Amino acid sequence: MSDDKKDITESGQNSADSARISWHHDSMQITYSNVVNVTSTREELSIFFGTNKTWDLEEIQEIIVELTHRVLLNPYTAKRLLLLLNRVVEEYEFRFGILGVGEKKHTVH
Repeated sequence: MSDDKKDITESGQNSADSARISWHHDSMQITYSNVVNVTSTREELSIFFGTNKTWDLEEIQEIIVELTHRVLLNPYTAKRLLLLLNRVVEEYEFRFGILGVGEKKHTVH
């Protein structure tokens, strides 16, 4: 069997389940986002990231959000992301306190 094909164990399971993952970050870019939205179709979920550029919240007529990234996920990857984010946010709240999402004012220490 060639090296570019996946090995199958004797039990019939893919050996990739126990494979070591090597994360390469040479071309990674860092972007700040304080706004997120999601849309979906049957085949994919679109996650939009952007930045709220509105400064004077008392006199606003329009909230300006500059969308900077759109990430497309299939439903299986979106589900894995959901589970991962749930676990990370639970750990964060255990360490730093409950996040008040949806409240008018919320602070993070």
